[in-house]
Amino acid sequence: MKPAFRALDLLLAAAFGAAHSLPFVHTQAWWLQMLIVAWLTWRASHASPRRAAALGLAFGTAWLAAGTWWLYISLHRYGGLPAPLAVLAIALLSAFMSIYLALSLALFARWRSGCGWRDALLFAALWLLTELARGVIFTGFPWLASGYAHVDGPLAALAPWVGVYGIGFVAASLAAWPVLVRRSEERASATPSMRSRAIPFAALAVVLGAAALIGQVNFTQPGGTLKVTLLQGNVAQDEKFALAQMPQALAWTRAQLLAARGALVVAPETVIPLLPSQLDPVYWRSLLDHFQRGPQAALLGLPLGDEVVGYTNSAAGISAASAALPGGFYRYDKHHLVPFGEFIPLGFHWFTQLMNIPLGDFNRGIVGAPSFAFQGERIGANICYEDLFGEELAARFKDEAAAPTMFANISNIGWFGDTVAIDQHLEISRLRTLEFQRPMLRATNTGATAVIDHQGRVTHRLPRFTQGVLDAEVQGRTGLTPFAWWASKVGLWPLFVAALLILLLHARMHTLMHTPAPVPRRR
Repeated sequence: MKPAFRALDLLLAAAFGAAHSLPFVHTQAWWLQMLIVAWLTWRASHASPRRAAALGLAFGTAWLAAGTWWLYISLHRYGGLPAPLAVLAIALLSAFMSIYLALSLALFARWRSGCGWRDALLFAALWLLTELARGVIFTGFPWLASGYAHVDGPLAALAPWVGVYGIGFVAASLAAWPVLVRRSEERASATPSMRSRAIPFAALAVVLGAAALIGQVNFTQPGGTLKVTLLQGNVAQDEKFALAQMPQALAWTRAQLLAARGALVVAPETVIPLLPSQLDPVYWRSLLDHFQRGPQAALLGLPLGDEVVGYTNSAAGISAASAALPGGFYRYDKHHLVPFGEFIPLGFHWFTQLMNIPLGDFNRGIVGAPSFAFQGERIGANICYEDLFGEELAARFKDEAAAPTMFANISNIGWFGDTVAIDQHLEISRLRTLEFQRPMLRATNTGATAVIDHQGRVTHRLPRFTQGVLDAEVQGRTGLTPFAWWASKVGLWPLFVAALLILLLHARMHTLMHTPAPVPRRR
């Protein structure tokens, strides 16, 4: 291939990669995700391993950069990082995270056999390993895992069985099969029959139809109902930690907490941006007295700790029952911390010193923390970025009797402005509700503050970037989905093992097919 065509080929891969970020916001276009993966499969099947790796790097870098460009706002607008450096940081992060895809496409180009269905499984297994690696290695960055594009598609019915990564595997195999069947016929110089052309599409229709049927299965049962009030303070991010503006925000928060109509009031991450010891004693005491002595409860975000034991990004649950606990409240400490935001990776302090964001090294909470119990419900608190990690939320389901009956995600993604980050995070929460068949309460600073039922439907929502209060009635759920059962016991290992078994079987079949038959000896 001439250099000009090589460059054009990479630009085309980047264009398709950027387009691949669209279904993660416009989730009704789930089919577009599969169509683009089909193109990538076709292109990789015609490439050398080196060329396939270059295509994967171009595709993946554009995909992640187009889907997470909003990081620029936190780095430049709020962090003060010069614009060129902010752009470069996002490009380098996207390229680094795309190395997994580049390696997978190189292996696919090297190992493809020419058998359509086998190569489709090979591609899907490598795709699955790519997404698992990106979601786990170096603390994980599973944002834009391909299954999230299907939250409104027929494959969403697979969520309570195999989770978001399993959906991505099925979508990749279905997208690749028709392309690779056609490719195998081209290699064999055969004229495709109507039957061979129809089989992959018939299989696609069968799988989608089966998904629609199993989507009717309810693994969980309705529990009690709880009236909730969710707060959205809409505090500008550049004012949130400014001492001059803080009293007004704190006064609004206290007034809404005390005046809430719901039995449970949920307030966003760091809605109180100070340690309890740094607050006016009257302020904190008034909140404790109100919820410890009354019929209501509150779950709100604030930092906790001291210089001796360290600090945590936490949620405090205050109720009559919590009065006997240390400090007078239930405590949840965030476990999965955000690199560069809540902890500084080794060797990168020079980078964070270029910014003026209030960063720190927080302590981690435990995995599988107990829920906040109130009025017969068990509220599984998680903070912001943590609801990307379904396998970590699943750890709370080891003991079914203590498992959450609903989730509460408290977030502040005001760092990223009025961007698609808000929509993407909402779709992530919706996928979690499908995996566990549990409702999700989302209380955020700037959006999306919402209530999602156990079937992934947004039932109540506040407009983004408005100050407001959202009242709703939520029904808890009991019981375990298959995903909650196996992921609570062994995490994501079954998916890793399944992908590796496919690779081993593919290699075994390739060896058998290319081993010459033994020559009979003459007597």
